Parts: sequence; structure tokens; C-alpha cells
Amino acid sequence: MEVINTNEAKYDRKAELQAFDETKAGVKGLVDVGITKVPRIFVQPSQSEDSTIHSNKKFSFPVIDLDDIKEDPIKRKKIVQEVGHASEAWGFFQVINHGIPLHVQDEMKDGVISFFEQDTEVKKQWYTRDLTKEFTFNSNFNLFRAPITNWRDTFTATVAPIPPNTKEFPSVCRDILLEYTNQVNEI
Repeated sequence: MEVINTNEAKYDRKAELQAFDETKAGVKGLVDVGITKVPRIFVQPSQSEDSTIHSNKKFSFPVIDLDDIKEDPIKRKKIVQEVGHASEAWGFFQVINHGIPLHVQDEMKDGVISFFEQDTEVKKQWYTRDLTKEFTFNSNFNLFRAPITNWRDTFTATVAPIPPNTKEFPSVCRDILLEYTNQVNEI
């Protein structure tokens, strides 16, 4: 005889996702109000013991070295191919020797933290799923399409190919976003 989980029958994932998204508070908003239990939409299904997630195997991800990219056209072509391959195979990569000063990197990190540490009511004005906006803040860009909801909030700033209207960025991180963009464009 099968035991039916009555909680499972009452669980309406789509409705819970919608309710969470409508708060426009994101994951940080849940933390700020002092939740004591992780909402079910964020609970991951159990992984088998042989899963690579639980494995002690080491792995390495792509590291792209931009050293001499401007001086050596052959190396530049190789780097472009590496970026393409890493993007396709991994979806991300680490860039080293990019030339962005450490103080700018640190200020960028501080700017990101400053944005997320703002009061929820301030951040709500930036919360959107409209990806045509130059600045978007939301939780899980694929919230309604992904089978699993990740415990994350994200902001995205579109800075190219058309220079952004600076008023479209939050003041708390606007200047460093623009400075960082200028540094990246110099690479």
C-alpha cells in the first residue's frame, strides 16, 4: 500500500513561485524578514550518493589568460576561440591578466554588495522580469521555466553595444558600474 503525502497534494509550485516573485523582495528579502524555514520552492530534490555533486573528485573550469591579447593577433584569435568554447561547454570562465586595476575590482564588488544590502523597499523599484531594461534585479532569471529554484538574487546591467542612460542604474552602484565598464572596454 502506498502512503500519500498530503503535503505534496497541497503544494502548488506555480502559485508559490508567483507569490514569491510578486513580493519583489528576492531571496535577500526573505532573509531580511527573518524567515526560519526555507520555502519549499527552494528545496532541492535529494541527490543519489554517487552524484558528482557529492563527489570528492576535483574539477577545473576554463581560465582565459588575456596577457598580450592586444600585441599578438595569433594569440588574440586563440583567446577568442577559448572564450567561445568555454561559453558553449561551461557557460562561464575565469579571466586573468585582464588589466582591470584591483581597486576597481574591489570597488565593483563593494558596489554590488551595496546594491543588495539596500532596504527591500528601495530595491523593489528595480525588480523586473523585463529584460529590455538596462538594469534588472530579480531572483532567478528563469524562475518560471527552471525545474529547480536557486537561492539567489541577481542584477544585470546592459552596458553595450549602446552606452546606457546612467539614470537607468541605481545611484548606489552607478558610478562604479560605469567605471568598471570603461575599464572592460579598454581591454
